Amino acid sequence: METAWIEQSKTLVEVLGLVSKPVAVTFTNDPVEVRKPKKAWVCRALKLAAAGDSLVLDRETSACGGGSWHCGLVDQPSGEGRRFLQKFLTRGEKLTHSIVSFQRMMDLTAKPPTGLSDRILIGPLEKMEACPDLAVFLCNAEQACRLISLDHYWDGIPPRIELAGSLCHSAIAYPIVSGNSNLTMGDWTARRMQKYEKDIVFVSIPYERMHNLVTAIPECSAGTAELDIPPEMQRIFEESD
Repeated sequence: METAWIEQSKTLVEVLGLVSKPVAVTFTNDPVEVRKPKKAWVCRALKLAAAGDSLVLDRETSACGGGSWHCGLVDQPSGEGRRFLQKFLTRGEKLTHSIVSFQRMMDLTAKPPTGLSDRILIGPLEKMEACPDLAVFLCNAEQACRLISLDHYWDGIPPRIELAGSLCHSAIAYPIVSGNSNLTMGDWTARRMQKYEKDIVFVSIPYERMHNLVTAIPECSAGTAELDIPPEMQRIFEESD
């Protein structure tokens, strides 16, 4: 018997024409029988999972210090570690102008889920055995538009989007701690380093929202519902350039 998320994955792939597999992210303290890489970046794990692979990341196997603390596996750096991070982001990656703008970027975005779990399981939604905490879609702008429309079809409450910061923050940490769905392009370093396609954006849906999203498909024109345009409106369309 298929689990709900496997069925949901198949439905969304078919309806939206997704090329990449929907990705499941599960935070857990339980041992899991999934490939444990020597070292892997969170942004790399998302790409591998969208291609069909499954990985488990913990304090030892998470290759990126930033990804480790953004996703709650380790505490935020302090002291010399904080100074190194300031210097790296402002003079190395050159993603923010100064240590002041770096501080604002940290303080004005959602805090990481520090201490949430011992490990994070990242893999295709269609293969996930444990119930996901988050579904992440690597998709194009049109597919992202449809996902967001389906997500707030029932309640009409638009998602509170948080674009800034690293890919692991905006695609994983922010929707986990806020419960909000999110749309992000990720950060330039992650896109460049992992060679993401130019048209890829990331839509993250907290798993508790997935049932309503999928049930909206036959009701919403962003899903499979047919448009019902009254004649007077059709005439306006026909008379317009």
